[in-house]
Amino acid sequence: MTDMQTGDHGEEGGRRFAVTGPDRGTDTSVAATGRPIRVTVWGENVHERNEPEVAERYPTGMHGAVAEGIEAHLGERAVVRTATLDSGADHGLSEEVLRETDVLTWWGHAAHDQVSDEVVERVHRHVLEGMGLIVLHSGHWSKIFTKLMGTTCTLRWRSEHDRELIWTVDPTHPIAQGIPHPMVIDEDEMYGEFFDVPAPDELVFLSTFSGGEVFRSGMTYKRGHGKIFYFRPGDQDYPTYFHPGVRRVIANAVEWAVTLRARREYPVLLRHDTEDFYRGFDYTGALDPSARVGS
Repeated sequence: MTDMQTGDHGEEGGRRFAVTGPDRGTDTSVAATGRPIRVTVWGENVHERNEPEVAERYPTGMHGAVAEGIEAHLGERAVVRTATLDSGADHGLSEEVLRETDVLTWWGHAAHDQVSDEVVERVHRHVLEGMGLIVLHSGHWSKIFTKLMGTTCTLRWRSEHDRELIWTVDPTHPIAQGIPHPMVIDEDEMYGEFFDVPAPDELVFLSTFSGGEVFRSGMTYKRGHGKIFYFRPGDQDYPTYFHPGVRRVIANAVEWAVTLRARREYPVLLRHDTEDFYRGFDYTGALDPSARVGS
């Protein structure tokens, strides 16, 4: 079990239980304390290291440009750190870092297979426990996104300096606030349908391209206690992460993705006695040992 799970258990009459009602201790959430949102911006940093034209386009890396955009829009409402694929064996995403991250943004492209499976499992657990996740552009094919979606996450694409129009489908959504309708990106890579992902909880943006293609370019999901936003723009061959509208969308998404719960916890299976609303009894296996065949 994770620290979050084991820390919630107590003892009564020889049985272990998990408190799930109002007696949860101090509420340390962003909403309760007013503290800044803790954001970790993760990027591969492979194109920037290996391709001089990309390094010139993004002098602080794409992760640096994303971080700068969040800081510019949220100011003191956010504390932003960055991490990359080469930030140690855990790619800068240790248990301690993720525990102290309210929202994680993810950009990957050339090295999806180099991301440690152990790190993917760790990020997956934290999303289910309540960490927000924003997946950008080619991160659709990352291990973490395909694991969360349960599909291939494949699509059609073309990189030929296409103009992109991003249309707001849901003008009332928090992520869409302050975004032009349509938002124009003069040059970017084309993504087109069919995009093999589950039907989203909410469709916020739809893109059209100069070749006539359409793409669901801004979608939200919930997995466990965590909120996920996928946002399409941002190929390494274009200066998309300096676009003011793109930066505003990502900053809006960071605020939206914060889970409004008193604390982070993994969803668990608990048995509740009749009219005992707040205490669930933990399992150590699929069946109580006394109920097993031959016992």
